Amino acid sequence: MAGHSKWANIQHRKGRQDEKRGKLWTRVIREIIVAARHGGGDPKENPRLRLAIEKAKAVNLPLETVKKNIDKATGNLEGSSYEEVRYEGYGIGGAAIIIDCMTDNRVRTVAEVRHVFSKYGGNMGTEGSVAFQFKHVGQLVFAPGTDEDKVMEVALEAGADDVVTDDDGAIEVLTPPAGFEAVKAALEAAGLVPGVAEVTMRAENTITLEGDDAARMQKLLDMIEDLDDTQDVFHNAVLP
Repeated sequence: MAGHSKWANIQHRKGRQDEKRGKLWTRVIREIIVAARHGGGDPKENPRLRLAIEKAKAVNLPLETVKKNIDKATGNLEGSSYEEVRYEGYGIGGAAIIIDCMTDNRVRTVAEVRHVFSKYGGNMGTEGSVAFQFKHVGQLVFAPGTDEDKVMEVALEAGADDVVTDDDGAIEVLTPPAGFEAVKAALEAAGLVPGVAEVTMRAENTITLEGDDAARMQKLLDMIEDLDDTQDVFHNAVLP
Protein backbone atom coordinates (compact mmCIF):
# COMPACT_ATOMS: atom_id res chain seq x y z
CA MET A 1 0.00 0.00 0.00
CA ALA A 2 1.10 3.61 -0.54
CA GLY A 3 1.73 6.05 2.26
CA HIS A 4 2.93 9.55 3.07
CA SER A 5 6.46 10.71 2.33
CA LYS A 6 8.47 9.97 5.47
CA TRP A 7 12.14 9.42 4.65
CA ALA A 8 13.13 13.11 4.66
CA ASN A 9 11.17 13.78 7.83
CA ILE A 10 12.69 10.79 9.62
CA GLN A 11 16.21 11.72 8.57
CA HIS A 12 15.56 15.31 9.64
CA ARG A 13 14.44 14.12 13.08
CA LYS A 14 17.45 11.82 13.43
CA GLY A 15 19.77 14.65 12.42
CA ARG A 16 18.36 16.98 15.05
CA GLN A 17 18.71 14.23 17.65
CA ASP A 18 22.32 13.65 16.64
CA GLU A 19 23.00 17.34 17.30
CA LYS A 20 21.98 16.69 20.91
CA ARG A 21 24.13 13.63 21.50
CA GLY A 22 24.78 14.40 25.18
CA LYS A 23 21.06 14.55 25.90
CA LEU A 24 20.57 11.27 24.06
CA TRP A 25 22.92 9.58 26.53
CA THR A 26 20.80 10.84 29.42
CA ARG A 27 17.63 9.55 27.79
CA VAL A 28 19.09 6.14 27.06
CA ILE A 29 20.37 5.82 30.63
CA ARG A 30 16.91 6.58 32.00
CA GLU A 31 15.36 4.04 29.63
CA ILE A 32 17.85 1.40 30.78
CA ILE A 33 17.08 2.13 34.44
CA VAL A 34 13.30 1.93 34.01
CA ALA A 35 13.46 -1.14 31.76
CA ALA A 36 15.70 -3.01 34.20
CA ARG A 37 13.64 -1.99 37.22
CA HIS A 38 10.40 -3.27 35.70
CA GLY A 39 11.66 -6.31 33.82
CA GLY A 40 14.89 -7.35 35.55
CA GLY A 41 18.54 -6.88 34.69
CA ASP A 42 18.96 -9.82 32.28
CA PRO A 43 18.56 -8.63 28.67
CA LYS A 44 17.82 -12.18 27.52
CA GLU A 45 14.67 -12.19 29.65
CA ASN A 46 13.76 -8.53 29.23
CA PRO A 47 12.87 -7.37 25.67
CA ARG A 48 12.55 -3.74 26.67
CA LEU A 49 16.03 -3.78 28.19
CA ARG A 50 17.41 -5.38 25.02
CA LEU A 51 16.01 -2.51 22.96
CA ALA A 52 17.40 0.04 25.42
CA ILE A 53 20.86 -1.54 25.15
CA GLU A 54 20.61 -1.40 21.35
CA LYS A 55 19.84 2.31 21.62
CA ALA A 56 22.85 2.68 23.92
CA LYS A 57 25.10 1.04 21.33
CA ALA A 58 23.69 3.27 18.59
CA VAL A 59 24.71 6.42 20.49
CA ASN A 60 28.05 4.95 21.62
CA LEU A 61 27.18 4.86 25.30
CA PRO A 62 30.03 3.00 27.05
CA LEU A 63 29.25 -0.58 28.07
CA GLU A 64 30.49 0.17 31.58
CA THR A 65 27.86 2.92 31.90
CA VAL A 66 25.15 0.53 30.69
CA LYS A 67 26.12 -2.08 33.28
CA LYS A 68 26.36 0.48 36.09
CA ASN A 69 22.84 1.74 35.44
CA ILE A 70 21.39 -1.77 35.23
CA ASP A 71 22.96 -2.38 38.64
CA LYS A 72 21.38 0.83 39.95
CA ALA A 73 17.96 -0.24 38.71
CA THR A 74 18.17 -3.72 40.18
CA GLY A 75 19.29 -2.50 43.61
CA ASN A 76 22.98 -3.34 43.41
CA LEU A 77 23.92 0.35 43.40
CA GLU A 78 22.21 3.44 44.77
CA GLY A 79 20.59 5.65 42.14
CA SER A 80 17.70 7.95 41.24
CA SER A 81 14.13 6.68 41.02
CA TYR A 82 12.35 7.59 37.80
CA GLU A 83 8.73 7.13 36.79
CA GLU A 84 7.23 7.23 33.32
CA VAL A 85 4.60 9.82 32.49
CA ARG A 86 2.93 10.80 29.20
CA TYR A 87 1.54 14.19 28.22
CA GLU A 88 -0.60 15.04 25.21
CA GLY A 89 -1.49 18.25 23.45
CA TYR A 90 -1.95 20.22 20.26
CA GLY A 91 0.65 22.17 18.36
CA ILE A 92 0.41 24.64 15.50
CA GLY A 93 -2.50 24.05 13.13
CA GLY A 94 -3.99 21.48 15.46
CA ALA A 95 -1.11 19.03 15.01
CA ALA A 96 -1.19 16.26 17.62
CA ILE A 97 1.76 15.83 20.01
CA ILE A 98 2.59 13.07 22.49
CA ILE A 99 5.44 13.58 24.96
CA ASP A 100 6.88 10.66 26.92
CA CYS A 101 8.90 11.72 29.97
CA MET A 102 10.86 10.03 32.72
CA THR A 103 10.98 12.06 35.88
CA ASP A 104 11.90 12.00 39.54
CA ASN A 105 9.54 14.95 40.15
CA ARG A 106 6.18 14.76 38.38
CA VAL A 107 5.05 18.21 39.62
CA ARG A 108 8.11 19.89 38.12
CA THR A 109 7.79 18.05 34.82
CA VAL A 110 4.12 18.81 34.17
CA ALA A 111 4.73 22.49 34.97
CA GLU A 112 7.61 22.64 32.47
CA VAL A 113 5.62 20.89 29.72
CA ARG A 114 2.59 23.13 30.27
CA HIS A 115 4.80 26.23 30.17
CA VAL A 116 6.33 25.25 26.82
CA PHE A 117 2.93 24.54 25.26
CA SER A 118 1.63 27.89 26.46
CA LYS A 119 4.67 29.95 25.49
CA TYR A 120 5.17 28.54 21.99
CA GLY A 121 1.63 28.42 20.64
CA GLY A 122 0.40 24.97 21.63
CA ASN A 123 -2.30 23.72 23.96
CA MET A 124 -1.75 21.01 26.54
CA GLY A 125 -4.54 18.44 26.49
CA THR A 126 -5.89 15.82 28.85
CA GLU A 127 -4.94 12.15 28.90
CA GLY A 128 -6.23 10.47 25.74
CA SER A 129 -6.94 13.73 23.93
CA VAL A 130 -4.65 12.90 20.98
CA ALA A 131 -3.37 9.37 21.63
CA PHE A 132 -6.23 7.89 19.58
CA GLN A 133 -4.59 9.42 16.50
CA PHE A 134 -1.50 7.21 16.92
CA LYS A 135 -0.80 3.49 16.88
CA HIS A 136 1.84 1.72 19.01
CA VAL A 137 3.92 -0.25 16.50
CA GLY A 138 7.34 -1.51 15.60
CA GLN A 139 8.62 0.50 12.64
CA LEU A 140 11.52 -0.29 10.33
CA VAL A 141 12.20 2.18 7.53
CA PHE A 142 14.33 1.43 4.47
CA ALA A 143 15.81 4.06 2.17
CA PRO A 144 14.32 4.69 -1.27
CA GLY A 145 15.76 2.23 -3.76
CA THR A 146 15.66 -0.78 -1.43
CA ASP A 147 14.31 -3.98 -3.02
CA GLU A 148 10.62 -3.69 -2.15
CA ASP A 149 9.71 -7.26 -3.11
CA LYS A 150 12.47 -8.72 -0.96
CA VAL A 151 11.55 -6.54 2.03
CA MET A 152 7.91 -7.55 1.72
CA GLU A 153 8.65 -11.26 1.38
CA VAL A 154 11.00 -11.41 4.37
CA ALA A 155 8.97 -9.10 6.59
CA LEU A 156 5.60 -10.75 6.11
CA GLU A 157 7.12 -14.20 6.52
CA ALA A 158 8.64 -13.06 9.84
CA GLY A 159 5.30 -11.78 11.15
CA ALA A 160 5.06 -8.12 10.10
CA ASP A 161 1.59 -6.58 9.97
CA ASP A 162 2.15 -4.45 6.88
CA VAL A 163 4.70 -3.14 4.40
CA VAL A 164 4.09 0.44 3.25
CA THR A 165 5.73 2.11 0.26
CA ASP A 166 5.83 5.85 0.85
CA ASP A 167 5.50 8.55 -1.79
CA ASP A 168 9.25 9.15 -1.87
CA GLY A 169 10.09 5.45 -2.35
CA ALA A 170 10.99 4.72 1.27
CA ILE A 171 9.66 1.40 2.57
CA GLU A 172 8.11 1.06 6.01
CA VAL A 173 7.69 -2.28 7.72
CA LEU A 174 5.13 -2.20 10.53
CA THR A 175 5.04 -4.87 13.22
CA PRO A 176 3.27 -5.58 16.50
CA PRO A 177 5.51 -4.22 19.29
CA ALA A 178 6.06 -7.74 20.60
CA GLY A 179 7.13 -8.97 17.16
CA PHE A 180 9.54 -6.14 16.39
CA GLU A 181 12.75 -7.95 17.34
CA ALA A 182 11.93 -11.08 15.35
CA VAL A 183 11.09 -9.12 12.19
CA LYS A 184 14.19 -6.94 12.53
CA ALA A 185 16.42 -9.99 12.99
CA ALA A 186 14.93 -11.70 9.94
CA LEU A 187 15.40 -8.63 7.75
CA GLU A 188 18.99 -8.12 8.86
CA ALA A 189 19.75 -11.81 8.30
CA ALA A 190 18.54 -11.31 4.72
CA GLY A 191 20.95 -8.40 4.29
CA LEU A 192 18.27 -5.74 4.68
CA VAL A 193 19.46 -3.16 7.19
CA PRO A 194 16.89 -0.44 8.04
CA GLY A 195 17.80 3.21 8.32
CA VAL A 196 15.43 3.50 11.24
CA ALA A 197 14.28 0.71 13.56
CA GLU A 198 12.23 1.48 16.65
CA VAL A 199 9.08 0.80 18.59
CA THR A 200 7.15 4.02 18.29
CA MET A 201 3.83 5.83 18.27
CA ARG A 202 3.01 6.16 14.57
CA ALA A 203 0.53 8.80 13.45
CA GLU A 204 -2.49 7.37 11.64
CA ASN A 205 -3.00 10.65 9.72
CA THR A 206 -0.70 13.60 9.14
CA ILE A 207 -1.03 17.39 8.91
CA THR A 208 1.23 19.27 6.48
CA LEU A 209 2.53 22.60 7.75
CA GLU A 210 4.38 25.17 5.66
CA GLY A 211 5.97 28.59 6.02
CA ASP A 212 5.54 30.36 9.35
CA ASP A 213 3.34 27.58 10.74
CA ALA A 214 6.06 25.00 10.05
CA ALA A 215 8.71 27.20 11.67
CA ARG A 216 6.55 27.76 14.76
CA MET A 217 5.82 24.05 15.04
CA GLN A 218 9.52 23.17 14.78
CA LYS A 219 10.30 25.71 17.50
CA LEU A 220 7.64 24.18 19.77
CA LEU A 221 9.00 20.68 19.16
CA ASP A 222 12.58 21.84 19.78
CA MET A 223 11.63 23.38 23.11
CA ILE A 224 9.79 20.22 24.17
CA GLU A 225 12.78 18.11 23.15
CA ASP A 226 15.08 20.35 25.19
CA LEU A 227 13.22 19.71 28.46
CA ASP A 228 15.41 17.65 30.79
CA ASP A 229 12.74 15.01 31.42
CA THR A 230 11.67 14.46 27.80
CA GLN A 231 12.36 10.96 26.49
CA ASP A 232 10.41 10.84 23.20
CA VAL A 233 8.21 13.20 21.23
CA PHE A 234 5.71 11.92 18.67
CA HIS A 235 3.65 14.15 16.39
CA ASN A 236 1.65 14.03 13.19
CA ALA A 237 3.03 17.16 11.52
CA VAL A 238 4.82 16.93 8.17
CA LEU A 239 7.43 19.69 8.10
CA PRO A 240 9.44 20.90 5.10
